[in-house]
Amino acid sequence: MTIHEIPTLNAALNATATVLITAGFIFIKQGKRDAHRAAMLTAGVVSALFLVGYVTHKILMRGVHTPFGGENPALRAFYYTMLISHIILAISIAYLVPRTFLFAIKGDYVSHKKWARFTFPIWYYVSVTGVLVYFFLYVWWPATPVVA
Repeated sequence: MTIHEIPTLNAALNATATVLITAGFIFIKQGKRDAHRAAMLTAGVVSALFLVGYVTHKILMRGVHTPFGGENPALRAFYYTMLISHIILAISIAYLVPRTFLFAIKGDYVSHKKWARFTFPIWYYVSVTGVLVYFFLYVWWPATPVVA
């Protein structure tokens, strides 16, 4: 694997987390607690793997920012609004998800449910927008390389 393939792997991990979070939500609504637990714990592992990949990529790229290639001002405004909200909420997820998991692991399902009511939509948003950021940067509007 090369350094340039890490973003694609990270997007695949985010997409997988999105599917697992969706499944976990459906399972709990159906009363399938064991399936919910398995889906959500797996989503947590997949998200943790994403975080390792993301940090690794940033370290290997020495923090170099991947530029957005879209030229349309409305598109740029949309992208950067999405990106900023994604970053801010992703930072919160690093605390919210483990905390919500901890309540479930301890068997405090009342607190788990209270926390999950706001952790779930934030985690879901971060997961979906993570995939969208990848497509915006690498598939739909990649920056044109500078030719010297």
